[in-house]
Amino acid sequence: MTPWTTPVRLSDEAVIPLSTLDPAAPQDDLEWLDEAIGDARVVAIGESAHYNREFYRLRHRLLRYLVERHGFSAYAMESGFAEGWLTDNWVRAGDEAADQPNEPGRVMADGMTSLMGLWTQMRAHLTWMRRHNLTSSSTVGFYGIDLPGSGVSALPGLDAVIAYLAEADPGYDVAPTIRETALACAASSVFSAHAAHETYGKLAPESKDALTASLADLTARMKARRVDYLRRTGVDAYERALHSLGLTVNLDATLREQSRGTSHGMQFDIRDAAMADTVEWILRREDRIVVAAHNAHVQRCPVVLPGVPLSTTMGMQLAARRGADYLVIGTTSATGHTFNTSADLLTGKIFRELDAPRPGSLDALMAASHDGSFATDLRRLSPADARTVRTVTQQRVGADYADARPLDAFDIIVHLPSVSPAEPDEAALAHAPRDVRELFSRWIRE
Repeated sequence: MTPWTTPVRLSDEAVIPLSTLDPAAPQDDLEWLDEAIGDARVVAIGESAHYNREFYRLRHRLLRYLVERHGFSAYAMESGFAEGWLTDNWVRAGDEAADQPNEPGRVMADGMTSLMGLWTQMRAHLTWMRRHNLTSSSTVGFYGIDLPGSGVSALPGLDAVIAYLAEADPGYDVAPTIRETALACAASSVFSAHAAHETYGKLAPESKDALTASLADLTARMKARRVDYLRRTGVDAYERALHSLGLTVNLDATLREQSRGTSHGMQFDIRDAAMADTVEWILRREDRIVVAAHNAHVQRCPVVLPGVPLSTTMGMQLAARRGADYLVIGTTSATGHTFNTSADLLTGKIFRELDAPRPGSLDALMAASHDGSFATDLRRLSPADARTVRTVTQQRVGADYADARPLDAFDIIVHLPSVSPAEPDEAALAHAPRDVRELFSRWIRE
C-alpha cells in the first residue's frame, strides 16, 4: 500500500475557506490577506491555465480587495505592454470616446493580447476599474507586462515607437524596410503563431540581421536624443516609447533564438526577464501593484516540464531583486475544463476536459483537503502540514504536469474545486482578427 492509497490532506488549521468568488460580494472572508501580504509592493496572482472563468473572477475579487483595503494602484497583466496603453486610457476614463457603445469591445480586443481580453469576465473586471476611477480619489491603472503582439508580432511595439518619433523627431523617417520585415512575419493572433514563426525562420539571414540592426539603431537614437525628445513630448511619453522599443528588441531576440533551433530555452529566459523589467518599470510609477500571470511565470523556481529546457521565470527574477517585497499567490484546481494546447485546437476545440488530479500532485493534495474554494498560507503551516506539502512532486500546468516544489515556488495557494471556460464577449470578438472570430465561431456552435 502506497502513501497515496488514502488521500493525503492538509489539516483543517491550514484551510482558509473562501465563501465566494463574486467580486462584488462582502470581503470579510479575505481579511486574512491583511497579515499575509504585509508590506509587499508586488502581489502576484497565478493561474494554472488561461481563459478560465473562475481564475478571472478570483483575480478581480482579490484586486478589488487590495485596491480598496490596501491602496494598490495598478493591475499588471500577462498581456502586451504597448497595447495596454489603450486599456489603461479607458479604465482611467481619459478618452472622450470611452463611453461610446462599441468602445469597450475595441479596448478588450486591441488593448489586450493573447486572447486575454475576449471574455465577459474580463469586461466585468475592466468595467469595475473604470467605475472605481470615476468615483474614487485614488485611481487604479492597467498595464501589460508582456512582449508585443502576443509574442509573435513586433508591429505593435514598432508602431508605437514610429508614432512617438513622428512627434518627437518629425524630421526623421524610420526606414520602411523595418516595418516591412516585421509585417512579413507577423501573426494576427496566437492561433497563427506557428505559421509566423515558420515565416520568420525562412527569412534571409540578411533580412533578420537588418531588422535587428535597425532596432538597435532606433534604441541608440532615442537614448542619444533624450534631452530633445523630453522637451517635445514630456517624460511619460518618452519612457513609454523607449520601453516599448526595448520589449520589441526582446521579441526580436526571442524570434532569433527560436529560429536557431537550439534547445537551451533562452527564448523563455528573455521573455520572463523582459516581463520582470516591465514590473520594475511600473514600480517606478506606482507604489503597490497586482501582477496577474500564469503560475509558470510568477513562481519563484524554474518550470520543469518534460522536454522543455529549464528557464529563469519572471518570479525568480523579481524574488532576487525584490525579496520580501514580492509575494506570490499560486493556484490549483481539481476538475472542469482547461484551454486546449493540443493539435486539435485549430479545429475549434478550444477547451478540453480535465482529468482528476494526478496522485502526488499539489492539485490532488489541495482537492483532498477541502470541498470548496480555499486558501493556504504556506509560510504559516504546522510542521506536520509542511511535511505533507513536501511530499508533493508535481503541479498541473493546463492539462500537463510540471515538477513542483510548492514551498519554494509560492507563499499562498488558492484552490478552486472546479474551473470552466470563460464566456466569450461578443463585442470584443467583433473587433478580433478574422482567424480568432472563425475559430471561436466553430467552438460556440459545438
